[in-house]
Amino acid sequence: MSTKPSLEAAEDFLSFVNASPTPFHAVKSARARLEKAGFKQIKSFGQERDSWAGTLQPGGKYFLTRNGSSIVAFAIGKNWKSGNPISMIGAHTDSPCLRIKPVSKRQNDGFIQVAVETYGGGLWHTWYDRDLSIAGRVMVKTKEGSIEQRLVKVERPILRIPTLAIHLDRQENFQFNKETQLFPIAGLAAAELNRQGRTEETKEEVKKDGPFEPLATPTQRHHPYIVEIIAEEAAVDVDDVLDFEIVLYDTQKSVIGGLNNELIFSARLDNLGMSYCSVEGLIKSVASPSSLEKDSTIRLIALFDHEEIGSQTAQGADSNLLPAVIRRLSVLPASESNDSDSSYDKLDAETVTAYEQTLSTSFLISADMAHSVHPNYPAKYESQHRPEMNKGTVIKINANARYATNSPGIVLLQEAARRAKKASSSVSTAKEGVPLQLFVVRNDSSCGSTIGPMLSAAMGARTLDLGNPQLSMHSIRETGGTHDVEHAINLFESFFVNFEELEKTIIVD
Repeated sequence: MSTKPSLEAAEDFLSFVNASPTPFHAVKSARARLEKAGFKQIKSFGQERDSWAGTLQPGGKYFLTRNGSSIVAFAIGKNWKSGNPISMIGAHTDSPCLRIKPVSKRQNDGFIQVAVETYGGGLWHTWYDRDLSIAGRVMVKTKEGSIEQRLVKVERPILRIPTLAIHLDRQENFQFNKETQLFPIAGLAAAELNRQGRTEETKEEVKKDGPFEPLATPTQRHHPYIVEIIAEEAAVDVDDVLDFEIVLYDTQKSVIGGLNNELIFSARLDNLGMSYCSVEGLIKSVASPSSLEKDSTIRLIALFDHEEIGSQTAQGADSNLLPAVIRRLSVLPASESNDSDSSYDKLDAETVTAYEQTLSTSFLISADMAHSVHPNYPAKYESQHRPEMNKGTVIKINANARYATNSPGIVLLQEAARRAKKASSSVSTAKEGVPLQLFVVRNDSSCGSTIGPMLSAAMGARTLDLGNPQLSMHSIRETGGTHDVEHAINLFESFFVNFEELEKTIIVD
């Protein structure tokens, strides 16, 4: 008798995405899961003079972060040797959103407003009439005099972008100016003055004598109550808030929906859906104490910030982050040795080319959410490439290299999908295989892109683009399939577990 896929993975994903309104929080959520699974942080990554040879050991599990918004995690097989292959999954932690401007204080017609900047290519009309709050990173001064970052997430709704009543503008297509008509309101000026115990007549800023400040203080650039709320969330005094990177997010929780609990209604499916599945796939692949015993490869995930704006930042996929990590991993010695001839610092001729050797046999999955067929717009999809929700992860293909997929990669992934195991209703049995789908855009349609092509070009590693199907991509509220979460986790686990064997069987060059 057939059984329905479990909702356990989808429900766990909801806890992940609800806790992660920003890339900083997504990395925090990911590292918490990795640490629980036994991964250890490499704290000295930024110090290039420090060797990893004495820190990383075969059989070990590690992670590192950059800027607090990108994270790389990997597990080293106990049979690892310099120049061996690495199986990789890359995803991204950012999503289109509205970010508070450096000087955000606005007031108009009795309303307190907060100026925001658009990040990425969002469907901005979906941000209207939503219960919004704020989250992000705050730089604070500690009692010891140091400066550190703290993450904040205000749970209660404090902002809203109201639409104009239809009676005042009967436009058939909703159009607006992103600079002048995308201002959230935060309350009424009179109510704020009353809270402060001031009146309209005394509303002018009270001038404070103090030391010279090169920039206006946060309470001068932003509404003071906004800064107070941020300071309270960061557990510091207002005067200790030095600066912040704060974005808006929808306070409505992500949920499971649909008549048969087959859908996910959520913010940031693109791309926390694939970030979550990458983390869980890696963790599941090393859950067994013997999982790395006979493995001669490294299993790695990289979750990057700033994909939605081109990835050309220090923590983006178009930076040196992943190549630098791979370069250092590629020359790791097989094991600890007192033999000076095999030391990390005395590179022999073969070790000098270990980076190139590793990349030539490595494989990268670029995991970014894909488009499900839309029942109200069927003409927008190529007739034979119409991915459906809960029918499996989608392999993305484009002849113009907007995606990096090619046929050897499809063959490898298909075999990994064939070998994937998924839990069944019986503890004593397991079902083999997870489904896959194919997608190409119509010739008369534009095509998005991912981190796949840029990483493939930068490293020369074989690459394939895929993602779970979803609707309303880049909306404040997106829709995906509950069972596709489990499909992707099991696919990624199988990819890591079986890569060493599969890589040797697919010969191209």
